Amino acid sequence: MSRVPVFALTSLAVLLATAGCASSASGGTASGKATGSAKPVKVEAAGVPGVGKVLVTSKGYTLYMFAPDNHRAVTCTGTCAGTWPPLMLPAGAAPLAGSGVKQSLLGSAPDPEGGRVVTYNGWPLYGYTGDVQPGQATGQDIDLNGGDWYVMRASGQPLVPAL
Repeated sequence: MSRVPVFALTSLAVLLATAGCASSASGGTASGKATGSAKPVKVEAAGVPGVGKVLVTSKGYTLYMFAPDNHRAVTCTGTCAGTWPPLMLPAGAAPLAGSGVKQSLLGSAPDPEGGRVVTYNGWPLYGYTGDVQPGQATGQDIDLNGGDWYVMRASGQPLVPAL
C-alpha cells in the first residue's frame, strides 16, 4: 500500500470522527442546519432527582432557561453557548411534544449566531455541559455566564426557588 492512499484513508477517518463534534443538545448541528432529513426535535417531561418533573431532551438530558432571555429572545451566545448549548432546531424541522409536554407551548426563536432555538412558553431552551449523563440537573439555580439558570417545568414555568 502506498503512502497516498493511507494518508487519504487517515484524513477520511479524521473527518468522519470529527463530524459529530458540531452537534448540539438537540442532535442537530450547531448552525441549526439539517444533517439530512429534517427530523422533529422532541421535548419530553421526566422526573429528575432533586427537581421533580422537568423538560428533557429525547435522550433524557435536562433543559434549562436563562433569566436574561427575559421570556422572549436568545441572549446566551459565544462562550455562554459553549457551556449552555441551545436546543437547536434543524432547518425545516418542527419541535415535537413528547410525553407530558404541551405542543401549544413549543415554538422557536432565532439564534443570533444562526439557525433557530427551540422555545417553551416563549423561553429559549438550553442544555448544560455540566450534566454529564441523562437525569442530572447540576445547572439548576446557578448564576453563571451572566445570569441565573433554572430547569423548565412542563407547565411552562421555570423552577425558581422561593425566597
